[in-house]
Amino acid sequence: MRRTALLASAALLTGLLPWATARAADDPPPTPVDRFEGEVPFASQPAEGIFTWGSDADDPPALRLAARADAPEGGKVLGGSYDISGYGGFTHDFAAGEPAHDWSAHEGVRLWWDGDGSGRKIAFEIKDGGANGEASELWTASFTDDFTGWKQIRIPFTDFAYRTDYQPVGGIDHVLGLKEMWGYAVTLPVGVKGDFAMDGVELYGRADQSLRASVTTDAVVHPVREGATARVKVVLSTTGSAPVEEPVTVHYETSGGTAEPGRDYTPVSGTLTFPAGSASGTARTVAVPTRRDKAAEPAETVPLKLTVTGAKAPAETPQVVIDAHGLPYLDPKLPVRKRVADLLSRMDLAEKAGQMTQAERGAVGAGGDIAAYGLGSLLSGGGSVPTPNTPEAWARMIDGFQLRARATRFQIPLVYGVDAVHGHNNLAGATIMPHNIGIGASRDPQLAEDTGSVTAAEVRATGIPWDFAPCLCVTRDERWGRSYESFGEDPALVESMETMIQGLQGRADGRDLKRDDKVLATAKHFVGDGGTAYGSSTTGTYTIDQGVTTVTRQQLADIHLAPYRTAVRRGIGTVMPSYSSLDITGDGRGAVKMHARGDMINGELKGRMGFDGFVVSDWNAIDQLPGDYAAHVRTAVNAGVDMMMVPYGYKDFAGALVDEVEAGRVSERRIDDAVSRILTEKFALGLFEHPYADTSGAAAIGSPAHRAVARKAAAESQVLLKNSGNVLPLRKSQKVYVAGSNADDLGNQTGGWTLTWQGSSGNVTSGTTILQGLRRAGGDVTYSKDASAPTGGYDVGVVVVGETPYAEGVGDVGNGHDLELSAADKAAVDRVCAAMKCAVLIVSGRPQLIGDRLPGIDALVASWLPGTEGDGVADVLYGARPFTGQLPVTWPRSGAQLPINVGDASYDPQFPYGWGLTTRTAVPKGGAATLRALAVAAATAERAHAGRTGRELVTRARLLVQEKADGHLTEAVAKPFADADHLLLTGRYGKAVEKLAEAYRAA
Repeated sequence: MRRTALLASAALLTGLLPWATARAADDPPPTPVDRFEGEVPFASQPAEGIFTWGSDADDPPALRLAARADAPEGGKVLGGSYDISGYGGFTHDFAAGEPAHDWSAHEGVRLWWDGDGSGRKIAFEIKDGGANGEASELWTASFTDDFTGWKQIRIPFTDFAYRTDYQPVGGIDHVLGLKEMWGYAVTLPVGVKGDFAMDGVELYGRADQSLRASVTTDAVVHPVREGATARVKVVLSTTGSAPVEEPVTVHYETSGGTAEPGRDYTPVSGTLTFPAGSASGTARTVAVPTRRDKAAEPAETVPLKLTVTGAKAPAETPQVVIDAHGLPYLDPKLPVRKRVADLLSRMDLAEKAGQMTQAERGAVGAGGDIAAYGLGSLLSGGGSVPTPNTPEAWARMIDGFQLRARATRFQIPLVYGVDAVHGHNNLAGATIMPHNIGIGASRDPQLAEDTGSVTAAEVRATGIPWDFAPCLCVTRDERWGRSYESFGEDPALVESMETMIQGLQGRADGRDLKRDDKVLATAKHFVGDGGTAYGSSTTGTYTIDQGVTTVTRQQLADIHLAPYRTAVRRGIGTVMPSYSSLDITGDGRGAVKMHARGDMINGELKGRMGFDGFVVSDWNAIDQLPGDYAAHVRTAVNAGVDMMMVPYGYKDFAGALVDEVEAGRVSERRIDDAVSRILTEKFALGLFEHPYADTSGAAAIGSPAHRAVARKAAAESQVLLKNSGNVLPLRKSQKVYVAGSNADDLGNQTGGWTLTWQGSSGNVTSGTTILQGLRRAGGDVTYSKDASAPTGGYDVGVVVVGETPYAEGVGDVGNGHDLELSAADKAAVDRVCAAMKCAVLIVSGRPQLIGDRLPGIDALVASWLPGTEGDGVADVLYGARPFTGQLPVTWPRSGAQLPINVGDASYDPQFPYGWGLTTRTAVPKGGAATLRALAVAAATAERAHAGRTGRELVTRARLLVQEKADGHLTEAVAKPFADADHLLLTGRYGKAVEKLAEAYRAA
């Protein structure tokens, strides 16, 4: 039913319902939204309709329109059943093709609910502004099901709060205008099976001025230097922007706080009046003078109490804060260690606990708890973004949070962190790099550093000084859902790519961290996260992620610890432990969660390696430790974790930590060590002098210069596995038939950790797909995603297939994923490759099992997850750049071979580690004699420490072997070939060529 029809029936409806709530004589009649008689269908945007949603396939509730004799309105109600593990509910969206609804004349929304007395909260949201119901602001309220039978629930519009933790698209104005409403949504309880019934959603009452007018201030916190005057702007706002009909008065008075009236400031009081007819946005200013004295002091607060008549008062009392001054820790000329020591000596235990606490931005709402708990850090989890998702909104949000920290005694700035794991991947329009697996395939340390530099510049330009990257995991089993976060399976390869740390942080001594284009980096996940055994995970339905890594001490040192030694030498600022467990053969401890392994964090990392930064936990990782919550806290802190990522449990953590120290189970010395490490990095970042965002570099976000780096990285990451008949590179004169699910899908080619945690298919951000790149390269291209278009008359086919996005254990093989191409992708490969010469590109985070189709494929390319710049893939396909990439992991023949890695005693893969054909115009020539000469020269270069020459000599030898072995790789060829690449990366150039000569003889 359209809104006009609903309005026409409103008065009649009220008269027909004897139990209808009485209304005041001057109230407008209630406006029905839903009667559930069938007038609103089960449908979705752009049509009007009711639809369900949930966090997975099982979570959306089952809905039905059911006839009920006791229906409060009409003969039917909306009923349903649910069994929700994550989140789930239903929505009624109004038709996007018609004007939005105007609800501004009413006091609120009411509905009938059939209660079961469960005591559970039901969230009710309304959708305001934007283009449609799925592009609107979400405003939320709730009611408690603490009754039985039908009850009419009333929710005044003043009870709705803006949702800061999730918005589906860019924001509108963060004001509940009520003039452009797009419907409502109901979120059902989690963790218990249930049934519900609902009826008669309608708008009620008159929006009198006290409900639709509000008074706010320009900020909740107003820092001011001692002796200066703070000016607090008081603003009148109205729902729907209509002028006020009656006067609004605001009485103000300075009262309370830690500052002393008459000595620290001049008390003020008075009344501001907004006369009838005042427009929304009208502002007045209250001036609060502060006084100067000669004493050095911490910050002091002056609350400005506001008493409002005729409008809704501010949610919080604004505070003037007289800045801390004269204290040694504030002196930037002093050495950092002295500043840290001075500040630490002044802090109490609660303040120290606050510095060790990290909360999620969505958990702190407007940010009042930042000062209340003295929080040291906030983060954005994957997909946790401001609205709109723009550089300006990020900077504004973080500045708002930093402003809250100014209301603490010592005004210690927050350090804000984000998972920018392949570019600033939470930000729409950012430059998205290939995932680390592709960077490893490039074998280009300078490129790794350059991608880190671009990422750091884009992250810091939005006000964020800390990046939870790079992942230094050594992936040993491609069934792992995080494989693509690794540079490769060889620790030597991972170490060689750690130049990315310098790209992120700058020089190893930390002197560049204050720059506006550098960030604090994080080495993760310490230690052994890439070595977990398949089937060892106990986290939900994960099969390998967060499982158990079982190694000897020698294997631990050589494979998993080695990259961290390099990271410490490179000056890494923070380290994050792994969710996984470590089982060291023979130590008698069994599998122990890394967050509890003091022998590794305190002993190995901080002790033997000499790491002097701070250790931050992973997301809620302490909850996986044994014992009660107090045990979780003391175990992790005593093991050496300095800052705890407790996104929504920050209050519990801070309180528990204080209790554990006071009980003597965590020493004050340990607390002081943790806080000293955290403060040291904050001083190094320059946050005490410059806590707010420096957005001078924002114009470069997603710029041509930054995208050129990503384009180069995409090109260098491409690995040519097979090239029969030199199908590649393509020629501009050829007619090219392009097919496959990943040819024209930006979301698939960027993968997980892109805009959201898991990533998603489709046009998720700005960039160029591989198909667009081919067209922009000037090729004669025809596209048919499923290869259903006629295939006759083409010179060559390009089929782009592979995976859809996933992240972490959600992507584990056996958890709804495998290493096989989809049926549609297989069909596209078969159809195109049967009709013409073909090149198959596999866009994926790990190798895909394609051996059964390999004989019918002329050229095969491992494209990995190339990021937003599909032009880079086109560059190598059309020969603008040569293929130079090499496999960073072993490509298996079958799933039965997994795990399979360089150095294994039995090693017979489809393609060995280090394999990568080239399309360079000059491929080296020669045979056994040439290899002998190269071995002598390489050994000489090794002795002379001539690394560049040595690497060039090994590369020549590798290309000679590939020329001979291409098409008939055997174990006798593959094993020494892979070993040679490991030897190359460890600087043993002579031995590497000797191994390649062995492979040549076996070919």
